[in-house]
Amino acid sequence: MALLQQPKYRHLRVRALIAVGAAFLVGIPMWSWRLGLVAAIIAAIADTVYRARTTSTIGPWRRASAAERRTEAQLKKLERNGYLTLHARGFPDSDAQVDHLVVGPTGVYAVDSENWDKRLPVRVQSHRKLFHGPFNQKPRLDEARWEASQASELIGKALGREIAVVPSLAIYGPAIPWKILNIREVDVFDGSRVRKWITNRERSLTEDEVEAIYAAAEQVLPARYPES
Repeated sequence: MALLQQPKYRHLRVRALIAVGAAFLVGIPMWSWRLGLVAAIIAAIADTVYRARTTSTIGPWRRASAAERRTEAQLKKLERNGYLTLHARGFPDSDAQVDHLVVGPTGVYAVDSENWDKRLPVRVQSHRKLFHGPFNQKPRLDEARWEASQASELIGKALGREIAVVPSLAIYGPAIPWKILNIREVDVFDGSRVRKWITNRERSLTEDEVEAIYAAAEQVLPARYPES
């Protein structure tokens, strides 16, 4: 019992209280301990599923933006389809980071989550220049492309073969007047489309390849923040 008093096990105490409450609410009025037990089990399972879907795996000290949390929530739903994700991964001797590196059946993706002022319009010029209001976003596109290329190089060296990493900007806030647009070799889209952007491609990696690439990425791309 002393173990459950620790703060990190608070969710288990809450789950136990939910289960007990459900047991009393159902069991007592129905005069059936069996129904009460069933209700307790169902309540505990429901709480487990709810927490799995809503609890962030990114520690609270490193949540740079609401955009990252929104992207993470979408990527979490891809796990059942064989996709693996690393969050907030950096590069040796650099302050840059990949917000989300996704490895799955359709390939490897570097997703940078952007939270932009919704009052300023987003537009593109000649398919080469991205603007947010009057601000040219070329530096941001160049950064996203560099991050993906660095991840590709480091993972490729670790595995001894070429690994393509697709760069992207997932933008939240302003309306994006296109579905998916490649600008300066970076895919740019509304953040809500991140799952479709990843899954609407042909399968190119086996399960073993996905696991090998993920393991290599985990080794060569250091975590920017300590794990909890």
